[in-house]
Amino acid sequence: MQAVQTPVIPVVAELIRQTPGTISLGQGVVGYGPPENAFEALNSFAKDPQNHKYKPVQGMPALLEALSTKLNVENEISITERNALVVTAGGNMAFMNAILAITDPGDEIILQNPYYFNHEMAITMANCLPVLVETTEDFQLQPAKIAAAITDRTRAIVTISPNNPTGAVYPAAALEEINTLCRERGIYHIHDEAYEYFTFGSAAHFSPGSIPGSAPHTISLFSLSKAYGFASWRIGYMVAPSSLFESIRKIQDTILICAPVISQFAAVGALQAGRSWCEPKIREIGVVRDLVLRRLAELGDLCSVPRAEGAFYFLVKLRTNLSPMQVVERLVREHRVAVIPGTAFGLDEGCFLRLAYGALDSQTIDEAMQRFCKGVRAICKS
Repeated sequence: MQAVQTPVIPVVAELIRQTPGTISLGQGVVGYGPPENAFEALNSFAKDPQNHKYKPVQGMPALLEALSTKLNVENEISITERNALVVTAGGNMAFMNAILAITDPGDEIILQNPYYFNHEMAITMANCLPVLVETTEDFQLQPAKIAAAITDRTRAIVTISPNNPTGAVYPAAALEEINTLCRERGIYHIHDEAYEYFTFGSAAHFSPGSIPGSAPHTISLFSLSKAYGFASWRIGYMVAPSSLFESIRKIQDTILICAPVISQFAAVGALQAGRSWCEPKIREIGVVRDLVLRRLAELGDLCSVPRAEGAFYFLVKLRTNLSPMQVVERLVREHRVAVIPGTAFGLDEGCFLRLAYGALDSQTIDEAMQRFCKGVRAICKS
């Protein structure tokens, strides 16, 4: 555990607490809550005393049925005898389930760099080795470099699209290439789709689990936290090869038993509202995204902004010799705006900062970006 990095979100949160009036562009959440259908579903939860007891480890039948329908219609993933659907306490638990199910101590998991820090932390906690493969300047996959990183200890390649922390969206062709590589090398493709609804412009989301013949080697991870404003309710889900089902059940039964039953009821209600409820919310976030881009453009060559057409992040690079954490501290203390340092995502060279814009309305984000831009000018020109 001493080798596991300290989560950066609480560190930045403490800086914010010490500096009242700070606007946070830090944690990756949306600003809205669940649909009304989720709360209406709680009425049936309260009526039955049996709902205060444990439910099946893999999830309640009603939620499994609703998720199976969603996966079939929206992701073109069918639940058959070749795979298994499991409800988890958020997407992070789904990832941990996958890592524990497929690895022995000392095994290797390939991550794209920059990575999502909780993924790297989970691999290290499992006493496995995260192997980092660099992405392009626009944070896109490099299949040839990924293939070269595979060894006889490699157990999986991890991809996230739309991506946290970069906002990059991987084309279907690139994900198909990685999935084929995993099949040919006898390893797993773990694909995180927590931000599947958050695409902008011409970008389109693709689920590798929809590829014919991919079920035996593909592990697909999903979450209600983002699109449905469900973060604190802790509901995620995973589709894994049927050969891993018993291992995943053992892991989840030990750590959790089952996802919170009251949250599962709420999730059934949220899925009844469906994607059509989410889409207007995401369009509003798209308006905020455009405002952030306009403000970043005002910084000129002080700040490079790689292409980001998904999730609700920009991972920008400042022209400064200061470390990312030094810049974060100055932005909070001197300009009352908070961002996340790129070092948390594996970027040890250059001053990268992650900006999260999903939780703020247009007025608040404009004030935050004015503070950010003013701070960047002061820091980069000092």
